[in-house]
Amino acid sequence: MELGLVGLGKMGGNMRERIRRAGHTVIGYDRNPDLADVHSLKELVDGLKGPRVVWVMVPAGDATQATIDELGELLSPGDVVVDGGNSRWTDDEKHSEELRAKGIGFVDCGVSGGVWGLENGYALMYGGSTEDVAKVQSVFDALKPEGDFGSVHAGKVGAGHFAKMVHNGIEYAMMQAYAEGWELLEAVDSVTDVREVFRSWQEGTVIRSWLLDLAVNALDDDEHLEKLRGFAADSGEGRWTVEAAIDNAVPLPAITASLFARFASRQDDSPQMKMIAALRNQFGGHAVENAKK
Repeated sequence: MELGLVGLGKMGGNMRERIRRAGHTVIGYDRNPDLADVHSLKELVDGLKGPRVVWVMVPAGDATQATIDELGELLSPGDVVVDGGNSRWTDDEKHSEELRAKGIGFVDCGVSGGVWGLENGYALMYGGSTEDVAKVQSVFDALKPEGDFGSVHAGKVGAGHFAKMVHNGIEYAMMQAYAEGWELLEAVDSVTDVREVFRSWQEGTVIRSWLLDLAVNALDDDEHLEKLRGFAADSGEGRWTVEAAIDNAVPLPAITASLFARFASRQDDSPQMKMIAALRNQFGGHAVENAKK
């Protein structure tokens, strides 16, 4: 099969290599000419035989919209565009309608695997019509992990990115739980080897996971994480998960708390805690610490 791949960064570049290893032809385009096989989207489209499949791996939002707009002018009826970035599912519905008006199919695909995907494979969640998905199936099969699992046709357009969004929300909560447990273990005098406690959980426990394995890797590199600042950004999907929960009246206390914990990490001197300290001092005479000048 032939595939056009737009966006050859950390994820896209490795995906191109994994697809090629499976015996497929990939023509890649990136704004960085050192990474690209061709110099424009037009050259990419012209190099593919119909019906064409073009997979987009660029940042969500304006970059994805601009790429899909340009592809809509270059592709022909019967071709398919796959958005494999981290787009919001509501954008998928818009993109599908825009391309359908020109006879072009659309599939959204949530991709998980990060920098490990080249060797381990990528977990794929995709949404779209059965007909459009069938045109991309060979690529899905090349990218997914070995075995029977790791790939799913989640439903109609938008389902793939919605499923990936929920996946990332769960990931937020799991990481927060590991982080809170680690901090508590570090805080007590009786536990003298927190890193090895984490390592002991890797076998035979109900909380073993790849995230736990990665936590152990991090502690092997920096046993007490002293080289890191306690700051964590959010990619947007945690927020979208909480927003979707509100829209659907689904309680997500753990995921919501994990998102808010990331917001708290960005405050060197929490305004909220100033009020808490002031109130504790007012009603109970509890000591307060003066702000650093």
